[in-house]
Amino acid sequence: MDVKRVLFMSKGDGEQSYAQTSTYTQKVASVTKPKIASTVGSLLEEDFFPCELLNVADLGCASGPSTVTFMSTVLESVQKKCARLNCPPPEFQFYLNDLPGNDFNTLFKSLSSFSQSYESLSCFIMGVPGSFHGRLFPRNCVHLAHSSYSVHWLSQAPSLMSEEGFPLNKGRISISKASPDLVKKAYLDQFRADLSAFLKSRCEEMVHNGRLVLVLHGRKEEDFASLDSLDMWEKLGEAIADLVSEGLVEEEKLDTLNVPYYKASSEEVQGTVDEEGSFQIEHMEMFEVDAGGTAPDEDPRSRGRKMAKHARSYTGSVISHHLGEEVMDKLYGEKLPIILGDDLAKGRRMGVSIIVVLKKHVP
Repeated sequence: MDVKRVLFMSKGDGEQSYAQTSTYTQKVASVTKPKIASTVGSLLEEDFFPCELLNVADLGCASGPSTVTFMSTVLESVQKKCARLNCPPPEFQFYLNDLPGNDFNTLFKSLSSFSQSYESLSCFIMGVPGSFHGRLFPRNCVHLAHSSYSVHWLSQAPSLMSEEGFPLNKGRISISKASPDLVKKAYLDQFRADLSAFLKSRCEEMVHNGRLVLVLHGRKEEDFASLDSLDMWEKLGEAIADLVSEGLVEEEKLDTLNVPYYKASSEEVQGTVDEEGSFQIEHMEMFEVDAGGTAPDEDPRSRGRKMAKHARSYTGSVISHHLGEEVMDKLYGEKLPIILGDDLAKGRRMGVSIIVVLKKHVP
C-alpha cells in the first residue's frame, strides 16, 4: 500500500465528509486550545520581539474545522501578547500541510469566513502538499509547528508475514490485545522510525527555540491491555470478518490488511524524542475525550451509526483500497454500526490522547 497515494480523509462538505463528521477530533482540538495558547506565550517570551513575520505550520491539516480552531488560537494569543507589550502584531504566514490527496479545495473554501474575522491582521495562508515524514520547508524558517491527530499515521504498514508466507496478524487489521509480540514490535519499530524522521525534518526547518506541538491518539499503558475500550480498528476488523463469513470478502484480504496506524504510549513517545535528540520536551500529558458521541442518553444504535459514518471519513480510503468500493456501504452502513452500537450499550467509551510540547534543542 502506497500510503502517500492512498490515504486521505473523505472529501467535500456533504453529510458523510470529514469536514462534517469529524466531531471527535474537533473536541480534541478544543481541549488542547489552552496548551497551544500557553505555548505561543512561551515562544514569544524569549527575545522574540521585534518580529515582522511569524511562520506557523499545521501538519496533517485535513479539511475539517480543527485547523480553524488552531489558527484562531494562534492569532488571538499573539494579539493579546502584543497588546500587553504595546507593540504591533507581526504578519502571519500559515502553511497548511497534508498529503497530496487531501481536499485542499474544501479546506480553503472553509477559510473564507475565517479571513474575514481577522481582517485587522495581515494573515497569509498557503497549502503545502507533501508527506511530513520528510522536509517541507526551507531551513530555519518555521517558528511554530503543530500537528493534531496525524503523527499516529505511519508512512507505511509494517511487513507482517512470516518467512513461510503466513500472516502474523491473522484475522486482524491492526494491533489488538491478542496480537503476537512480533506484530507489536513491528508496529513500534515503524512508529519510532517515522516519528524520528518527522522530528529530524522539523528540526532543520524550525528556528532557534521554535516550538512543536503534537497531539496524537495514544494508549494509557506500556502493554496493549490498555487499548481504548472502544478501538475503532478492532471493531472494523470484526465487521470485515463478518463480511468474510458471508462470503463477501476473501479471507486472504482480511489477513493481509495491516493499517498504517499506531497508538503509542507516553513512554514510547518520550523515548523516541529523547533518542532522536532534536527537541526537548517542555510539556507532555495524557487526556481522555468521550468517544461515544455528544449525547450519552441517545440510543446506542443511533450513536453507533454516527460513529460508523465518522469512521468511514478517516478510514475509508485505506479500507476501500484493499477490499474494494463495492463492500463499503454494507461494511460502514450495516455491519459496523451494529458492532459499535452493541459496544456503546455497555457503557461510556473514552478515547485516549497525548499532547506533547517540544522546544528545538540547541546543544
